[in-house]
Amino acid sequence: MQPRNMSMSGVVDLAAVKAAQEAKTKAEQARAEAARHGGTGAVSPADLVIDVDEAGFESEVLQRSTEVPVVIDFWAEWCEPCKQLSPVLERLAVEYGGRFLLAKIDVDANQMLMQQFGVQGIPAVFAVVAGQALPLFQGAAGEAQIRQTLDQLVQVAEERFGLTGLVVDPEAQPGAARPAAEKRPAGPHDAALEAAVRALDAGDLGGAVQSYKNVLAEDPGNTEAKLGLAQAELLQRVQDADPQKVRQDAADKPGDAQAQIAAADLDLVGGHVEDAFGRLIDTVRVTAGDDRDAVRVRLLELFEVVGADDPRVTAARRALARALF
Repeated sequence: MQPRNMSMSGVVDLAAVKAAQEAKTKAEQARAEAARHGGTGAVSPADLVIDVDEAGFESEVLQRSTEVPVVIDFWAEWCEPCKQLSPVLERLAVEYGGRFLLAKIDVDANQMLMQQFGVQGIPAVFAVVAGQALPLFQGAAGEAQIRQTLDQLVQVAEERFGLTGLVVDPEAQPGAARPAAEKRPAGPHDAALEAAVRALDAGDLGGAVQSYKNVLAEDPGNTEAKLGLAQAELLQRVQDADPQKVRQDAADKPGDAQAQIAAADLDLVGGHVEDAFGRLIDTVRVTAGDDRDAVRVRLLELFEVVGADDPRVTAARRALARALF
């Protein structure tokens, strides 16, 4: 089963902020539950490497990704590079001591999962963190590169999602039951937020925009609603656009604020985050007055789409400040 909020594009998913908040809550609840039962919820080193199929994907990957980053190794018996890479990943999973879980997926037996992740060749390695899928690398990468990638993964998982990993006890029995986290209490706006997501799934962008605005009218600081509204409005702006004409206009009119704004929207929807930001920052430098302000405002809106804690946003904010002052 593919998670609703899985995305292989460069645009942050509509549910990303909510997923992060829920992941932190679940991780804290799991630790508290273990403490109440007088245990640590520790797992055996053998539990850090698991075989996963389509039937167990939701429970073993999606659900567990709210506790610990799950690294997925797509492999096959006939794949010689896989035979080089897989043992390295398995050894590192144990060495990293529970900071990530390694899920091995045989592509021959799980074609649907291979297609859902867009795997073009193997070995291919992905990660899932709080339901968010991230491509890591393809091919038999060197161990130094793998370690660097894993270090970045566990850092992001901890800083953005509060996932500190699993407690590993060499004395624990393999397959020991994990404490179940209590169900998160329903929030006051959950129904409206779910309605917005359903509207997006159905292609009703106007309905999604209105649902998010309804939440913000009652709770102006609601992070998920802000992110959802920014993304729904972005999709609404580009749904009837002619990409070829928009890009031709932008090429022909490098100093035209509206032409560059329209092209930046398309850049972002296509996952080209840095291109969108760079285009608008360059336009800020060559415009003035109302045009310049319109470009600046759109850039700030696109920052909302990507998320304030994304490093690309941080870098673009600094570049915008230099362009303005």
